[in-house]
Amino acid sequence: MKIGIVGLPYSGKTTFFESLISAEQETAQGSQRKSTVSIIKVPDERLDYLTQIFNPKRKVNATIEVDDFMGSSNVEIQTYNSKFATVAKNYDAFILIVRGFEDPTIPHIKETIDIKRDINLFFEDTSIFDLSFIESRLERLEKELTRAKNKDELLKTKDILIKWNNALQEGIPLRELDITKDEELLQKNYQMLTMKPLIVAVNLSESDIEKSEELIADLRNQFKGKNIRIEPFFAKIEYELSRLSDEERIEFMENFGLKESALSRLLRSAYNLLGLQSFFTVGEDECRAWTIRKGMTAQEAAGVIHTDFYNKFIRAEVVHYNDFKECGSFAKCKEKGVFRLEGKDYIVQDGDIMHIRHN
Repeated sequence: MKIGIVGLPYSGKTTFFESLISAEQETAQGSQRKSTVSIIKVPDERLDYLTQIFNPKRKVNATIEVDDFMGSSNVEIQTYNSKFATVAKNYDAFILIVRGFEDPTIPHIKETIDIKRDINLFFEDTSIFDLSFIESRLERLEKELTRAKNKDELLKTKDILIKWNNALQEGIPLRELDITKDEELLQKNYQMLTMKPLIVAVNLSESDIEKSEELIADLRNQFKGKNIRIEPFFAKIEYELSRLSDEERIEFMENFGLKESALSRLLRSAYNLLGLQSFFTVGEDECRAWTIRKGMTAQEAAGVIHTDFYNKFIRAEVVHYNDFKECGSFAKCKEKGVFRLEGKDYIVQDGDIMHIRHN
């Protein structure tokens, strides 16, 4: 899964990305696309707790691939261009960094700070890209229909594109539609930008910490939707936090009245928006968070660990993290009756601790 970090110049996008990768080692420069790609660990307090209990040789977090799209530094370019659209089609979701801080030494390319305007600019430009694609695809379909013998699939595609076109013309991003399986398959081929999940990270100043929830509440009310999240973010603070030790980080956050890093919250939001969840395997050698799609069965989850586990699946020993934490051990979980044996059709829940029995 790849998440694109996007935003206008001077929004704090680069600082956001540098904060993410400060403790990560798997970083690579994409010279041709002028982008930076990194594999980022998804913070998970549950995995941290399990690691403390089992004291394994290693801990393995779930990960997300992030791509910092490097916007032009030319202040005359005040919008998202065609090059952006070409790269953005490869993303599974967006984190849009929007500037909400005042700083006379850093000019805004629109000259004024206006969070709603900048969010709408992204909406408008991605809608234009999608509308342009739909228009050209419909024109091509009309030509194909004149010479096609079996027109059923083409007509189905045409109906879907017309539905999408109408929604966009009404100002409705495609991510807000209830889509069918046929539309989902078509999206895999077409990669419409407005259908991708979106997290808006509003980059506020340190002086806005106490009133940040009030500011964000208004934005959430205006830009509400099932596949969009609005979160506050403090780039300068996060940058400092990313370079501190664990003990120093806790003290630093307490000084600013922060309960957790905004980066951690944003990564979890992205993980959830992508329809992903984690189950855990634990032991003396390793405690690991495995990434699966919501709705996957125990057998499918076993296949994520190893193909043989899928093919030779017998049962899954399952206890939920919350039950394990409450009981404190597997033995106590068995005594309490929350340790279960599940078959191949069991739907794995976020936070399940599993051991796969196989031939």
